[in-house]
Amino acid sequence: MPNAVLMSLSALAALIPATVWSFKGAAAHRDGVFWAVAAVAVAGPAAICAVQLSGPWQSGLSLALWMSIAVSMTIFIGLSLGAREAWRLMPLVAPYLLLLGILATLGSTAAPAAPLAAAPDAWLMLHIAVSLSTYGLFTLAAVAGAAVLLQERAVKRKQPNALTHRLPSVVGASRLQGQLLAASALVLALGIITGMAEQYLTSGQVLVFDHKTLLSILAFAVIGLLLILHGRSGLRGQHAARLILVAYLLLTLAYPGVKFVTGILL
Repeated sequence: MPNAVLMSLSALAALIPATVWSFKGAAAHRDGVFWAVAAVAVAGPAAICAVQLSGPWQSGLSLALWMSIAVSMTIFIGLSLGAREAWRLMPLVAPYLLLLGILATLGSTAAPAAPLAAAPDAWLMLHIAVSLSTYGLFTLAAVAGAAVLLQERAVKRKQPNALTHRLPSVVGASRLQGQLLAASALVLALGIITGMAEQYLTSGQVLVFDHKTLLSILAFAVIGLLLILHGRSGLRGQHAARLILVAYLLLTLAYPGVKFVTGILL
């Protein structure tokens, strides 16, 4: 346990430079410093995941959170390479992932999760990878939604502040929100399919209505509703952002939420 806490603290420290950079203010640019702190923010969580996964396979809350952080930051870097304003989400992404890192560090003080009897098979590995990608994409979609809420509130009140000056514009954040939402829907659908395939191979049942499955399906339904409303009525802005945050809450309850209840509370 002490080693797990020490590794978590090291990974947590790797997230601090990106968070500090986020408060750099108007002087912040997508320069070498940005890419350096982003790379460090990926390297720390990825290292602790690699160390923990090198031994017997485990499924604890702390590891799940560190994997989610590493994947979310990796996707954010890729998004920053391809989308013009995506890098401006750093003032929301970095502090949020730091908060998740603090929760992961606190979780590492709990009794370690029992190792799985055997390493996951190919289907389960695929399902885990897809689930992590879904959560990473939707984390960034929720962050973009939060940026939309903050920017529209500042415009409505005619009171922009230091944070909103650093964030993407309303149009840019809305565009990112829509793109990430569509990508999340596709990957979540793939996650549900791979989960059903794994369930069938292990138990002979296509679908088991446990908490994780129900919450994932509800999240997918909310995402689908959002995409339909966006296509038919042009739903966007604060209304779309609020629904995205609801879907993100459902997905959080389905993934790390279930692990928190089973691994910590129970």
